[in-house]
Amino acid sequence: MESKDKNEEKSVFVYADNAATAPVMPQAVEAMLPYLYDAWGNPSSLHAKGRIAKAAIRDARERISAIIGCEPDELYFTSGATESANIAIRGAAHAMREAYGRRCIITTTIEHPAVYETCRRLEGEGYCVDYVGCNTSGIVSARDIEAALSAAHGGAALVAIVLANNEIGTIQPVGEVGDAAKEAGALSFTDATQAVGVIPIDVKKLGVDTMCFSGHKFGAPKGVGALYIRRGVPFARIIGGGGQENGIRPGTENVAGIVAMARALEVSVDLMRDVERVRAMRDRLIKGLTAAIPGVRLNGDPDMRLPGNVNVSIDGVSGESVAILLDMKGIYVSTGSACATGIRDPSRVLLSLGLSREEADSSIRISLSYTNTDADVDYILEQLPPIVMRLRKLRTGNYDEQ
Repeated sequence: MESKDKNEEKSVFVYADNAATAPVMPQAVEAMLPYLYDAWGNPSSLHAKGRIAKAAIRDARERISAIIGCEPDELYFTSGATESANIAIRGAAHAMREAYGRRCIITTTIEHPAVYETCRRLEGEGYCVDYVGCNTSGIVSARDIEAALSAAHGGAALVAIVLANNEIGTIQPVGEVGDAAKEAGALSFTDATQAVGVIPIDVKKLGVDTMCFSGHKFGAPKGVGALYIRRGVPFARIIGGGGQENGIRPGTENVAGIVAMARALEVSVDLMRDVERVRAMRDRLIKGLTAAIPGVRLNGDPDMRLPGNVNVSIDGVSGESVAILLDMKGIYVSTGSACATGIRDPSRVLLSLGLSREEADSSIRISLSYTNTDADVDYILEQLPPIVMRLRKLRTGNYDEQ
């Protein structure tokens, strides 16, 4: 929480929407500046400035690969996780269809729109897509995935499952799912956008064939991401253009963004030593909200969730109204996925948990990180209960003083 005096008034600022985007790290900005002001050459150029830019990309690729446990030639840079997910799903699906005639894709009902909508579009292109549900805690069963694999007519081409859900923070059994996909002869993809830079990731231990993530979730600027593709897996190039990124993602690379992402990820990994403090803040916030506000429900598994994720439904209020009033108090939270802004329908993820439309509409997502403090949690616990009380009074017409 930051405070400052301005016009003799105290301004309070608590940023608790880290799942939407993380604050850009000073270290990332410092790392990228030379590639904006001096080393701004095109990495495809043969002259000195081009060679400097190309060397910077090579260095960043090696550093990021070492952190996530892959080989440098298995990592491709993109504009972000949405592009990476589209490339991964379409590239795998097209390759498996062309090579083996497989047209079945298995995914889940709690995927990010970048994955869910891509699969929906592939349905219109002749693919069969099976959407596997989750339990009331937001966990997808590996056995349910195995059953879907067994039922896939002609064999499944791809299994796509999120590693950590962007709304409720639940961590999925991706390793088990990857093993099941391999056993069935299918490729596997995981959206690790909420997980990379937040919890330790090793693609070899996960056992997936492809994985995407985005730099702005862990302190890099927006507009840069990456895609891991295991060496040797069938994969079709779906974007036409030049030969950049081995033709997987053609187009001039965002050199400054790539350099910044590598540095931000290194810093994030170092900050993971603080994860127990973040988890303790999360648990104290959940406990405090449950004790102070009647009718609060935690959405998602209490244990198998990201260390900073708090998603709750609050009876008798609109989550949007709560977020607006918290904003007026200098507390920034979300009503769900930032990528669903402007969509008025209830959260598909929360409905998958078995919540009613009203319960889904009453949800807010508070996402903490290492940048937050105990004072931030105290301030949220101080401000949120009276906001809920006020909204409930307005709804019932009971304006009597308590």
